[in-house]
Amino acid sequence: MGSSRLQQQLEIDGRKLMLSNVDKVLYPEAEFSKGQVIDFYIRVSRYLLPHLKDRPVTLKRYPNGVGGKHFYEKDAPRFTPEWVRTFPVARRAGGEPIHYIVIDDLATLVWCANLANLELHPFLHRAPRIEQPTAVVFDLDPGEGSDILTCARVAFLLKELFEKWRLESFPKVSGSRGIQVYVPLNSAASYSTTRPFAESVAELLAREHPGLIVARMAKSARGSKVLIDWSQNSDFKTTVSVYSLRAKSALPFVSMPVSWDELERAARNSKREALRFGPDAALKRLEREGDLFAPVLTKKQKLPAEFQKA
Repeated sequence: MGSSRLQQQLEIDGRKLMLSNVDKVLYPEAEFSKGQVIDFYIRVSRYLLPHLKDRPVTLKRYPNGVGGKHFYEKDAPRFTPEWVRTFPVARRAGGEPIHYIVIDDLATLVWCANLANLELHPFLHRAPRIEQPTAVVFDLDPGEGSDILTCARVAFLLKELFEKWRLESFPKVSGSRGIQVYVPLNSAASYSTTRPFAESVAELLAREHPGLIVARMAKSARGSKVLIDWSQNSDFKTTVSVYSLRAKSALPFVSMPVSWDELERAARNSKREALRFGPDAALKRLEREGDLFAPVLTKKQKLPAEFQKA
């Protein structure tokens, strides 16, 4: 295989990017190559980039594909072009700050994809207000013996609870086995408020539904139950972005928003496959439905008064 097949120059908004190893297969079962990963991110970018704007991200790189070793990269690599925006965040232990990459434009998105960064993991906050999450997220993680349909049951319990507080919530499938439920805030609320709120919600539902839900992290406690992972609402945690590819299997799946009606139909009809979206299906759906997660960017909501700090 000649180098001409492996490399390709692309110009995006006046930036010249040299793409390497574009023929390299990163998802073996689908023979889905790095070039196809880059193409997907280019095609999905108009829906994806608004959800990444101003958000520092942690890279998750798979240089040898989903079957090989991967690594997380918080600090922008030494070879990061000067035109790629970064944002410094102080380390708890002191020393040099972490310079996180911020993906605000298509050129940066493609540059990251060329590093075999398959998954995009942004923070809940935007720079420079890194103490203010724009949403509360509940990550539903099924234990052995449960699955995405079990997670759907838990998602509806969350929705019902939030509606009592007049909070609107938005579900998305993780692109793996779970579901994430977002409660947009877009307010001045800080992590010191949102994290205890999320923990209280998880513990409340775990008490009310002990055969279905756990709020503790230990896998030994889960069994066939669903963990409501409230710890994602920490200032140092990231959550996989909507419209990100996942690298959890030999086939490429996408983290996609779903409507509550769709989730209810899938649960009622036991149709797990209705909650799995490959890249082509994801793009066709976006062309047809638009961005179902757009309200998460703008909807302003307040947490219940008992959780608001003076």
